[in-house]
Amino acid sequence: MEHNIHKHHEHQHSIACGHTKIRHGNHIDYIHNGHLHHEHEGHWDECKLEVTETNPDQCQPMNCGCKHDEECGHELVPHGDHFDYLVNGRLHHVHNGHCDDHGPVDIVTLT
Repeated sequence: MEHNIHKHHEHQHSIACGHTKIRHGNHIDYIHNGHLHHEHEGHWDECKLEVTETNPDQCQPMNCGCKHDEECGHELVPHGDHFDYLVNGRLHHVHNGHCDDHGPVDIVTLT
């Protein structure tokens, strides 16, 4: 997992801050403006989801019924060398006029 420090991050994430939280490896990332933030040793790291068997980076066409763009309301998630949209716990990637299914993410909810 890369170690990239997110500079000038003033927002204090918490389990109740309102940002979507996903389990990523052995920590929780907060989705914030197209970034994944993870608190680490007194600063915030920028993360991205790795391309794996669970979250592949390949053409797997699906009909999701949404034209994903900046105004669709779905959050951007960094994945490999691109961004996907988070839709109902799954990663959707816009590709050649359709959406590819790039697999599930583990969304953390308050209980």
